[in-house]
Amino acid sequence: MENFKAYITESKNTHMTHIEDKVLYGGVDGTRQAILALRSLRDMLKGQHDGGVSVKWDGAPAVFAGIDPSDGKFFVAKKGIFNKNPKVYKTKADVDDDIASGDLNDKMQLALKELPKLGIKGVVQGDFLFGPGDIKKAKINGEDYLTFHPNTIVYAVPANSPAAAAIKSAKIGIVWHTTYTGADRGGDFTSLRANYGVNVRALKQSKAVWSQDAMLRDMTNLTMNKKDTQSVNQYLSQAGKLFNQISGSTLKRLERDIELSRLIEQFNNKYVRKGQIPGDSAQHTAKLIRWIKLRYAKEIAKRKTDRGQKAQRDKLNTILEFFSEDNKASLIKMFDLQKVIVLAKLILINNLNKLAKVKTFVKTRNGYKVTGEEGYVAIDKLGGDAVKIVDRMEFSYNNFSSDILKGWDKPTRN
Repeated sequence: MENFKAYITESKNTHMTHIEDKVLYGGVDGTRQAILALRSLRDMLKGQHDGGVSVKWDGAPAVFAGIDPSDGKFFVAKKGIFNKNPKVYKTKADVDDDIASGDLNDKMQLALKELPKLGIKGVVQGDFLFGPGDIKKAKINGEDYLTFHPNTIVYAVPANSPAAAAIKSAKIGIVWHTTYTGADRGGDFTSLRANYGVNVRALKQSKAVWSQDAMLRDMTNLTMNKKDTQSVNQYLSQAGKLFNQISGSTLKRLERDIELSRLIEQFNNKYVRKGQIPGDSAQHTAKLIRWIKLRYAKEIAKRKTDRGQKAQRDKLNTILEFFSEDNKASLIKMFDLQKVIVLAKLILINNLNKLAKVKTFVKTRNGYKVTGEEGYVAIDKLGGDAVKIVDRMEFSYNNFSSDILKGWDKPTRN
């Protein structure tokens, strides 16, 4: 049987495409990957194979830590680790030279001071959850919690729990999610390959570091009910039929033409930000074409010269050539397929949310509101491959909504 391990590769975990957008950017293989990933996650929830699932914590910023293979010295870094000239910090002065004073500087300085105590071997990646001053007391629905609010989601643990005691004594909180391997001593960061998951149990203990891994360890008691299982199976069946109805040449054109794919994603994201799933796909396609024409009409109007206007008209005409009757028919089926993938994904996410050990909320001007996790990553334990599965209808809406207070909305962030 095919599985998603055969189709998913992420050499560096700095960005993963949303599963439904694999259809848009990944061509035939990306579309197959999306369907197989959902099938694999369904089977994991049914206990049919030894897969894994990690939680996407809503932390920030990303942090890399470990041993620089070029010289054997400990370092911390942001995503600039994979630049042509890697930005890594091995001394306090390294941090100060690259980051102005403020919240980010404080966090990287603290990471450089405290993370060596964990005895990290190789290179690992994670996300900051909290630093000095980020832990707050809150009463939510009549219960006392310790909370931290790195981004959009507020994480809450009962105030009298063992986890709360560990958090209170810690100076820094980090969740680890990716291990990098493949660089021999004397090598460099470009040869590293991402393997999803970190063996946190192999790290040394430090009271100053609340160090978590992102894996859901115990899924033995989680089984989807009959109704959800039937619904997911029906959506997967529909997905397979729609996939067969989409022209391979249409998907290949989108895979090659990144500018066109990005335009389509931007248009789709107008609905994501509103927490909506697009309606009739034929109407959605017609609206997309109108939106592209209006977008380029504005670009043409901005140009002061005939040459500049012609360049924009030529771009528009090239894009509109894609929308032949055959391609429009395939595009309609593609939008139908994306909707089916989203609907199946939401059922799987709702089942995974039942395993949450730390409560999640969003903060409004009127108090706290329950929300789900940011999302999940389905992992093949043998291959180390993964795919991101996020409830964008909820999380992205919260992320863009001005009604939801964000963790970065505070004076110390700059």
